[in-house]
Amino acid sequence: MSARIRQLVVVVPARNEEKTIARCLDALEAAVERLRGTRPTDLPDVRIVVVLDRCIDGTAQIVARRSTVDAVVSSAGKVGSARARGIERALAANAVPPENIWIANTDADSAVSADWLCVQLEAAEAGHAILLGAVRPDEDGLEAERLAHYLRRHPLRESHRNVHGANLGVRADHYLAAGGFADVATGEDAALVAALENLGLEAASTARAAVLTSSRLLGRAPDGYSEVLRAIAG
Repeated sequence: MSARIRQLVVVVPARNEEKTIARCLDALEAAVERLRGTRPTDLPDVRIVVVLDRCIDGTAQIVARRSTVDAVVSSAGKVGSARARGIERALAANAVPPENIWIANTDADSAVSADWLCVQLEAAEAGHAILLGAVRPDEDGLEAERLAHYLRRHPLRESHRNVHGANLGVRADHYLAAGGFADVATGEDAALVAALENLGLEAASTARAAVLTSSRLLGRAPDGYSEVLRAIAG
């Protein structure tokens, strides 16, 4: 069942991402501007929340300079808890009913495309409970041969079953019904999608508005995307 989306909440967990957080926020601000340009009227409120998870570098200072971004501090040291913390904070201070809120998730080492929020809102307004988005590795820092091998093994497809926390949307009421993101260091995205599907909710997927994500082979989360990249790229 579709519901009018009155707010888009964007949640970004970050741990020591001073080298990438500015690019991430620049991309999100561009996505907000694109959304405003395509929806001059009846535009949902957009709230960007960055969760500073055990940051000891300059990430917090960079975020603090962005007046359009809310910062939340977490000491959990786990990406699942960090995502949950950001969503909890956003929903607790919200008078909008959960069925009218769409949660769009990405990562601090990633850069969304300009039409990312447009695609997220389109899925929400179509009545989807979950949107599985696509990611593509950043060419910077990745050998051309390794990247080509990755893309052959992992092409962008409109219908797919890949789950990436860097590009995952969910309606807030369904998120709450599924119990939210688990308190885990990795795999929180797949666990949430499984819990939602156990409730009988179907996930939509798309390759549109693929998110550019870090191609580093040593990532923050154990067994996370960097591990997938190493395994597929060879």
